[in-house]
Amino acid sequence: MAAEEPAEEPPEELAHADVLELFQAALARLVQDPLLCDLPPQVTAEEIGSQVALEYGQAMTVRVCKADGETVPVVVVQNASVLELKKALRRHMQLRQARQGGVQHLSWKYIWRTYHLTYNGEKLADDRKKLREYGIRNRDEVSFIKKLRK
Repeated sequence: MAAEEPAEEPPEELAHADVLELFQAALARLVQDPLLCDLPPQVTAEEIGSQVALEYGQAMTVRVCKADGETVPVVVVQNASVLELKKALRRHMQLRQARQGGVQHLSWKYIWRTYHLTYNGEKLADDRKKLREYGIRNRDEVSFIKKLRK
């Protein structure tokens, strides 16, 4: 007679809430790493990826100076276009608003119709143009400038 192998037990199934809780706990432990300690407690996987890319020189931080004087650090890949910077800024602001419980909706269509992004006095008018073509490098600052009425 051949020895019977024990039947494999089916994997334990977890509820979605349990998986989410485990994931958040793992992220919280990850954020304690010195490389990631600047990230907020409710960090997203996207933010961790950006921080790691920054550390390896695959991304850069562009400081966006808002019209009210506040400066917002936005992480984009090294060869990002103006459009990718705008999308990253939008995502950054959405995450920040969700965490702080502030205004839930910003009209980005209104913002881009009312303001230009500028760097050293030059409008970042072409969304397809790369940031480096404007001379923008890591830790450079771009500003919101109100468009003049025609």
